[in-house]
Amino acid sequence: MNDQSTAAEPAAAAVAVPEAVAAPALGDPGGRRGPAGARRAALVPVALVVAGGLSVQFGAAIAVLLMPRAGALGVVTLRLAAAALVLLVVCRPALRGHSRADWGTVLAFGVAMGAMNTLFYQAADRIPLGAAVTLEVLGPLALSVIASRRLVNVVWAALALGGVILLSGGGFDRLDPAGAAYALGAGAMWAAYIVFSARTGRRFPQADGLALAMVVAALLSLPLGLMEAGSELLVPTTLGLGAAVALLSSVLPYTLELMALRRLPAPTFAILMSLEPAIAAMAGFLILDQALSTTDALAIALVIGASMGAVRSQVRGARKR
Repeated sequence: MNDQSTAAEPAAAAVAVPEAVAAPALGDPGGRRGPAGARRAALVPVALVVAGGLSVQFGAAIAVLLMPRAGALGVVTLRLAAAALVLLVVCRPALRGHSRADWGTVLAFGVAMGAMNTLFYQAADRIPLGAAVTLEVLGPLALSVIASRRLVNVVWAALALGGVILLSGGGFDRLDPAGAAYALGAGAMWAAYIVFSARTGRRFPQADGLALAMVVAALLSLPLGLMEAGSELLVPTTLGLGAAVALLSSVLPYTLELMALRRLPAPTFAILMSLEPAIAAMAGFLILDQALSTTDALAIALVIGASMGAVRSQVRGARKR
């Protein structure tokens, strides 16, 4: 990844794996630290990605706790508005000097971001967090399979489908059909988010495109949030919790991931991102008391395994070319 990637672009690693700069070249110039020092330096970006994943999913768990106060749409509005404000202050993106195509890309990125968040929180309001993230991750997985055009990835897609069938218990009524549908819709928007995140990163320097797209997403969600929550959005405790969700689910993980990608090969990042359903299940258990059955745990493991396999097979294919 180059320095002009947005902080949101990391997820694109699962779809288009670029040639990555080797971590030792950045973490240990000249190799002076020796094997032990090099190993420690290599673990730092991994720890950053895991910390980012923990931050995202525990932020989502706090968002679920906030939903009785502000509703799912109200939580989305609070998260996106607070994140947009922080990113505008930090990035101070230039509004001039961009083409119509640039603004079109930012608009599409913002729409995908807003839709992804709205659908995901609707899902999390209805089904367990681990199940919601497992279904959502099918979007990037499907995009990875389609982009790779390799027969072996059909195996990984079948493995993921088996996990989904296990998770649904043979029928999504066990999960709540609407919640499952929202999660699958969020996955489709996550795939669109990946595509437009990468395009935005190529057109805007640093995280400027992300900041502008976040504003678009916040503005689109504002009317929905006001209709559902109304004046509740202005209650100090609700605002505080919304700011915490924005910090944990947007600002902090994007920053950690951006730092990690400067020293971490993109394939490794993509594989670590595949652990999101497991982290979500843990957050749901610890904060929301959402226990997993053995079947649910196996289903999540199958989807995680399919995601990792798809990334690894794509990397091998890229090396052969």
